[in-house]
Amino acid sequence: METERKYTIKELPANLGELNRKKIIQAYLCREPVVRIRRSDDEYYMTYKGKGFVQREEYNLPLTKEAFDHLLEKADGNVISKTRYLIPLEEARFKDGYRLPDGVELCIELDVFDEPLKPLIIAEVEFPDMECADAYIPEDWFDEDVSEDPKYHNVNMVYQR
Repeated sequence: METERKYTIKELPANLGELNRKKIIQAYLCREPVVRIRRSDDEYYMTYKGKGFVQREEYNLPLTKEAFDHLLEKADGNVISKTRYLIPLEEARFKDGYRLPDGVELCIELDVFDEPLKPLIIAEVEFPDMECADAYIPEDWFDEDVSEDPKYHNVNMVYQR
């Protein structure tokens, strides 16, 4: 089960060039259920995503480069290209006295999209459960919570612009 919130942002972090990052190419083979293929640097996989917004089922299966390339030709809509910056969230804030379980670390995945979705930038934070997601206080540089807005689901974005 994946539990994540998505946010638009007010400004990019000043240290963006210093952060770990991945180049991601992804495309969709089916919208319902969502079936996605992705290349993340030199890793390839296919993902099944269930229905939902903040919380939904997600399963990843490894692919070879050859299988990815073959399936990419069958994709619907635009192919999404983005750079994902990984920002450790060491000072996460929570309401109502919530505390992260021992050993759980959060990370902001900041996606900077290439054409045709440029200048879109989305920050995602994945949580261990809904209690944590509901207690999370967004970072000051985050703007609107778009977690439940279908137009910000990548599967819908392949048909935009």
